[in-house]
Amino acid sequence: MESIKESVKNMPGFDKFQERFEQMKQQVLTDPGVMRFLRENPDISDVHAEKLLSSFYTFKNEQHACRNCPGLENCPNLMQGYRSELTKVRQTVELRYKPCELKVIDEQKKSMTSLIKSYFIPKEILEARFDRLYKHSIDETRRNAISKAYEFVQMAGSGHQAKGIYFYGKFGVGKTYLLGAIANGLAEKGVHSLIIHTPEFLREMKSSLSDGTFDSKMELLKTVPVLMLDDLGAENMTNWVRDEIIGVILQYRMMEKLPTLYTSNCDYDMLQQHLSYSQKGGLDELKALRIMERIKHLSTPIFMGGNKNFREDY
Repeated sequence: MESIKESVKNMPGFDKFQERFEQMKQQVLTDPGVMRFLRENPDISDVHAEKLLSSFYTFKNEQHACRNCPGLENCPNLMQGYRSELTKVRQTVELRYKPCELKVIDEQKKSMTSLIKSYFIPKEILEARFDRLYKHSIDETRRNAISKAYEFVQMAGSGHQAKGIYFYGKFGVGKTYLLGAIANGLAEKGVHSLIIHTPEFLREMKSSLSDGTFDSKMELLKTVPVLMLDDLGAENMTNWVRDEIIGVILQYRMMEKLPTLYTSNCDYDMLQQHLSYSQKGGLDELKALRIMERIKHLSTPIFMGGNKNFREDY
């Protein structure tokens, strides 16, 4: 009976196939990367090398793809974002994979993103960076605020006790964007943070009572390493919001020495007045004063000025 090998040889077109195979083999074995590997491993005979053509072929193609990188999303390699390497293992050769530079950067970004949680914060804020802030910083009070924010990141990121900051100023001077830059700066140092748009979040907290998520959200706000309350003072104030939400969170964070940052259109005096009133027309200056004492204990007031609306630049 004729062997399979002989049968294949006798098939129509076998000569052309053999010719193409020989051309491919020469291309693979004369590839600079493959040749370098064979020089470094002289115990691999020519016969053995031919048996490893499949691995060499994959290696050659993937190295070519990496030299002409089309970007991470369009990477044609067997393992997207990974670079193959030839490795001698006992009597054979294996392909081992290591992440390329783009894959490493992508994983770092994903890791950083996982360190930043947010509620009702626009995407562009979560992409904020200090270098972009410095670029648009022409007002002295803004430059001072950015400098203090950067100092906070360095302090908190190094594991030292850091006091929070109360950024206040009129609408559009870049307070929220600065919180985004702080969050990304902390993420680069491996520090978890949470940014919330206070008015929207407090409205959601009311509905959380019925959907069973109230306790878990409160626990997150109380215990996150760095909490950032954006637009404090713009919420509709009620006794429940002031005493059972804001007051409880800040009391816990004060006792645990966890830093809290704020942005507001109100200075301390204006915020205290806002906290004194509720939608029902009640007035409780004592409870408002207690909240303010916690805020003052947890933060340093920093004014942000300027006449330009910096939202247009972001």
